[in-house]
Amino acid sequence: MITPQTLIEMKKKGEKIAALTAYDFPTAQILSESGADVLLVGDSLGMVKLGYSSTISVTMDQMLHHLLAVSRGISGPLLVADMPYLSYEIDLKEALVNAGRLVKEGGAQAVKIEGGGFVADIARELLKIHIPVMGHLGLTPQSVNRLGGYKVQGRDSKSAKKILDDAKALEKAGVFALVLECVPADLARKVTSQLQIPTIGIGAGIHCDGQILVSDDLWGISRGPDLKFVKRYARLRETMISSSRAYMQEVRKGKFPGAEHSF
Repeated sequence: MITPQTLIEMKKKGEKIAALTAYDFPTAQILSESGADVLLVGDSLGMVKLGYSSTISVTMDQMLHHLLAVSRGISGPLLVADMPYLSYEIDLKEALVNAGRLVKEGGAQAVKIEGGGFVADIARELLKIHIPVMGHLGLTPQSVNRLGGYKVQGRDSKSAKKILDDAKALEKAGVFALVLECVPADLARKVTSQLQIPTIGIGAGIHCDGQILVSDDLWGISRGPDLKFVKRYARLRETMISSSRAYMQEVRKGKFPGAEHSF
């Protein structure tokens, strides 16, 4: 079974970390069988599964609902859950309770929080109650309104330095890994080289210690233009549409169910 310490050891050995998102029971089973190192129940479920325009609307109850489904299907990978917007930023006691719910009720082995040095104190307090914490810097989707949209972060020297400083602050606070989202590859390489904890990139180039993708993007289920950093390894959306149409045509023509599918 993969643990936070396993990921740190993988970095030391130069072994790349393969992480994916999961939002339901069958996906957890499939990705466990496939050999994933980390499954993230991300608040991206708001956009991928619930149809929201951003992650901001996702609630704790929604996170717990999907997390529970994944926890029932996972076997092997480290299970990480996002703490949704406003579940940890305002009140420290509330942050501890919410993180505890994700672990105790939802089955998460670790939680992920977005932001730089200002969340370091939250990470320290979570560790005091034995909850491992993964950080997240660069494009932080819960801050999309402040950032002015989904844009690459850290392009200029000032913002790049802040990301590096925040990464070091989070490492010092005790986070076991750090997601770097939509930052220049050179900056991701610099951050990765200066940390003892692993970095997991999404749109951050090849030099991170690992990579993560939204599974629906990887499989080609999601609709819309391909993001630059997404590689579609299958086109399942087209397969699902064509097979559904074939079924409907057979029903309408009276061909399904045939004798072979009847009792």
